[in-house]
Amino acid sequence: MTARCRLFLALPGMAAVLCGFTPPPQWLPIEARWCLAPNRCIALEVADESHEQFKGLQLRPALAPLRGMWFPFNPPSLARFWMHRTREPLDMLFVHGGRVVAIEAHTKPCLHLPCRSYGPDQAVDGVLELAAGQAAAQSIQVGTAVRIEAIKAAGPSIPARD
Repeated sequence: MTARCRLFLALPGMAAVLCGFTPPPQWLPIEARWCLAPNRCIALEVADESHEQFKGLQLRPALAPLRGMWFPFNPPSLARFWMHRTREPLDMLFVHGGRVVAIEAHTKPCLHLPCRSYGPDQAVDGVLELAAGQAAAQSIQVGTAVRIEAIKAAGPSIPARD
C-alpha cells in the first residue's frame, strides 16, 4: 500500500478512488417478481436504498433469463441510468403508472468515464434492468402493463447442527 493510500484510509470513498480499490459487486435477495403470464415471472432483486441503487448491477456477470433488478422511486423521479462499470449489456425498462413508458435496449457497458446516460424525459415510478434482449424475448414493449409483486425473500440456507 502506498503512503498516499494510507493517508486516505480515514476517507474510505476517497481512498477507494485514489488507490484503485474495486468494491465487490452487490447481490441483493430476490424480493419481488413481475409476472408476464401465469407461469412466466421475472424474479427481481430490489434496489430500494440509495446505496443499492448507486451500485446496481456494476461488476456483475450477465443476468440469467427471467432475472432482473427493480429500482423503485417514490415519489416518481426523472431517472438517468448509466452503464459505468457494468460488464454486460442490459435492457432498461422505465415504468410509470403501471406501464412501460420507455425502453433502452442493449445498453452498452462503459468501463471508463465518461459514460452515456439513459432515460426518458419524464418522471418514472421505477426502472427494471434485464439482460440485453430479454425485453424483446419476453414481448415487452412500451405500453406493457407492469405489476411488481413483493415476495418473501429467502434467507441464506444454514445447515442444522447436530
